[in-house]
Amino acid sequence: MMRNNDEKKRQKLINKLIFFNVYNKEDRHLYELPLSKLAYEYKRYKLQNHPHGEFGSIQWV
Repeated sequence: MMRNNDEKKRQKLINKLIFFNVYNKEDRHLYELPLSKLAYEYKRYKLQNHPHGEFGSIQWV
């Protein structure tokens, strides 16, 4: 059961990374990477493509 859940998480992360036009990482295809590496890469791309960019959340002064 746990293996099936991990596989579903891996596939979701792969699909999300493909949405960001990421197909390979470190000369390896996404499907070759472990779940932890996929999660790390997704978080990295998600932050880079966040609407507020490097400035973080909008704050009122």
